[in-house]
Amino acid sequence: MQNIKNIIFDYGNVIFTLDFNRNRQAWVDLGIADPDSFFSHHAQDKIFSEMDRGTVSEAEFRDHIRKIANKPELTDAEIDNTWNALLVGVAPESHELLLRLKDQYRTFLLSNTNSIHHRWFTEHLKNQHGLDGNEPLFEKVYYSHIMGKRKPDAEIFQQVLDENNLDPSETLFIDDSRQHIEGAQKLGIQTYLMTAPDSIQVLFAEGRKVKGKMQKKGG
Repeated sequence: MQNIKNIIFDYGNVIFTLDFNRNRQAWVDLGIADPDSFFSHHAQDKIFSEMDRGTVSEAEFRDHIRKIANKPELTDAEIDNTWNALLVGVAPESHELLLRLKDQYRTFLLSNTNSIHHRWFTEHLKNQHGLDGNEPLFEKVYYSHIMGKRKPDAEIFQQVLDENNLDPSETLFIDDSRQHIEGAQKLGIQTYLMTAPDSIQVLFAEGRKVKGKMQKKGG
């Protein structure tokens, strides 16, 4: 990859596998009548953006779910398990690749997430991979609910650039959302849109081909 010195990775469906179909069925089972507009890759209730920014508490989130489902008897665990049904896991070879890339580039993680998911994947990383969070894999990690910002807002990208003195023209951002990609491009960051069956293993194995794919898929 020519001129790339820094890489900012999204987490979900770039490194960590998500299953929207499984999560959709979990919302149906919980009592959500229209799961596709309530939460999907393309549309979601505003409560999820608020959770991403950390502007609502877990208790407020769960009460909102009870109201939408019209089931005041739902327990915290039932709601959390439904929300966490989105999360699958991460392949060990992805961690190995990230450690190799950390030796070649300045690497960062930038994820729209929330306290409930953060707790789940932190436990997953510890129990399944022996990792104390994602911190060992990157120079620095950024989570939206801690920052009080979320992608695709320019402010979240600018914070990462400013805090680490990154030149956007030398920085590659990899995400599975076109909306997030477009947000990064407005600041002059190079981008790559990750879509199935793409993977970071394939992307970085291709070496010189990456530049052309960035131009085609990232805008």
